[in-house]
Amino acid sequence: MIKKIMLVCGATGFIGRNIVEFYSKDIKYDVIAVYNKQPPFECPGVRWIQADLTDQNQVKKILVGVNILVQAAAVTSGIKDVVERPYIHITDNAVMNSYIFRSAYELELEHVVFFSCTVMLQSSEKPQSENDLDANAEVHSRYFGIAWTKFYLEKMCEFYSRLGRTKYTAIRHSNVYGPYDKYDLERSHVFGATVTKVMTADDSVTVWGTGDEARDLLYVDDIVDMVNRIIEKQPGNFGIYNCGAGVAITIKDLVSRIIAASGKSLIVQYDLSKPTIPTSLCLDYSKAQHELGWQPRYQLDEGVRRTIEWWVNNSKNRALLDGKN
Repeated sequence: MIKKIMLVCGATGFIGRNIVEFYSKDIKYDVIAVYNKQPPFECPGVRWIQADLTDQNQVKKILVGVNILVQAAAVTSGIKDVVERPYIHITDNAVMNSYIFRSAYELELEHVVFFSCTVMLQSSEKPQSENDLDANAEVHSRYFGIAWTKFYLEKMCEFYSRLGRTKYTAIRHSNVYGPYDKYDLERSHVFGATVTKVMTADDSVTVWGTGDEARDLLYVDDIVDMVNRIIEKQPGNFGIYNCGAGVAITIKDLVSRIIAASGKSLIVQYDLSKPTIPTSLCLDYSKAQHELGWQPRYQLDEGVRRTIEWWVNNSKNRALLDGKN
């Protein structure tokens, strides 16, 4: 059997690492993992390459001979940066993906899978489909820059796909959580930050904002499963797919579930002086269900249990707990 070469960009990041570990066990692929500043991890059979993806020449070099590209590299951070330094998410993300998508087309790769997100969608009480985006409506002011950057990159995928040589896919995913996410309080998103706060708390845990904002939360193994189905089953040259749990859960409810799974008894306090984005959003994944046979496999309580189990067994997190004793 002739193996295909899969290149995973952002391989040391949250989603990228889970992708690398999954495909390292798949005999159909030779996996090349790309990293920049964060050092590689041990993963048998994986070849590592260091590259700056904002450098066009380096991008072209690493894509030579590749069949499948999974583009998981991105500049990301937590709510603090979204509020105080929103510009840091714009330039590098636009530049790196512009070079990657163009080079993939020029080098005639088979398929490019790109991770978008949901920040361009307006707050809604009903699940949003891929066609519900109103490009004339205002997005939340704190998401303006990154929202339109992501939308532009989705359209760039569609543009190159129309030229006919390479398949492109944009996965519009909800809030993904699970092993290898960021769990430090400076860079983490709401799920990772809450897990760390709960697991290191003695008597109480403080939540930013009112806790009334609602999020669609997806366990990371489910997005890995979608990537696999996209590569195997996507019907046309371009696909955009929602990838979410299909329900919105309030931060209040999420905190309660994480506390329950931790086995602790904690008082929850709300700090209204801290930044928060009071929106509600969940995704309609019926297109992915119809075209790919995909649906989320992990309910939230199961995902929380698995994540806390991983958190406790991770050496960095264990050091946090040991330092308290």
